[in-house]
Amino acid sequence: MDIEKIRTLIALMEESELVNLEISSDDEHISLTRHYDAPAPAMMAAPTASAAPITAEGKPAEKAGSVENSPMVGVFYSAPSPNDPPFVKVGQKVQAGDTLGIIEAMKIMNPLEATQSGIVDEILVDNSEVVQFGQPVIRYKA
Repeated sequence: MDIEKIRTLIALMEESELVNLEISSDDEHISLTRHYDAPAPAMMAAPTASAAPITAEGKPAEKAGSVENSPMVGVFYSAPSPNDPPFVKVGQKVQAGDTLGIIEAMKIMNPLEATQSGIVDEILVDNSEVVQFGQPVIRYKA
């Protein structure tokens, strides 16, 4: 079988996303197999216990103020790039729609936008930290 026929078969495999192709004729036989590289498993940070004040009933005390939660699993970035200042700082007033950070998920940068106006009381995650869906990221002053 000449090289042009083989190239044509390879192109057909790529176009149709075939994994295996085997062709036999009287005096020729060719078998092509495509191997996909499996993506590396994502490294997830182990959850850490955080000390919270305990109330008289023995339950952790909740801080007052509303929070912005992560809308997805990903990596939180507090600034547009490592050399830029953070989007927000503690004590800063933000308006609904302001960018609070970026969450990278599947190599796509997704802005974390404020859903309400308020003053940032606490940034609950560190830069480059893995965040889970629904995890509190920013706390506003009460």
